Amino acid sequence: MIDHVSIAVRDLAAATRFYEAVLGAIGMKAIDVRAATVGFGKQYSEFWINLRRDMAPVEAGSGAHICFRARSTEMVDAFHAAALAAGGVSDGAPGLRPHDGEGGYYAAFIRDPDGNRIEAVTFTK
Repeated sequence: MIDHVSIAVRDLAAATRFYEAVLGAIGMKAIDVRAATVGFGKQYSEFWINLRRDMAPVEAGSGAHICFRARSTEMVDAFHAAALAAGGVSDGAPGLRPHDGEGGYYAAFIRDPDGNRIEAVTFTK
């Protein structure tokens, strides 16, 4: 079982603002705030952003892919809307993904300002 995941960001303050808005839509918040890293979660830090000022920009199609579980389709929709409002780029609008099985895989994908692909998913069946 995975305890936590971290990704690199070039601007910690900007990334913190972005993820506070986006992850707030699915019930997560900044829990651990340090000089060069911020941890987000519901009860403990499960997702970390780490400052890497010298990081090269991520090209489309590369970078990390992180998927967060949401409790409802409304939360997936809110995640996507918050990401767009905070400067993210849509990489797949909210909706059912029938090619991912018959479990009602409802997801939305965004690219964060550093190019990482972030997803929210819920299952409708």
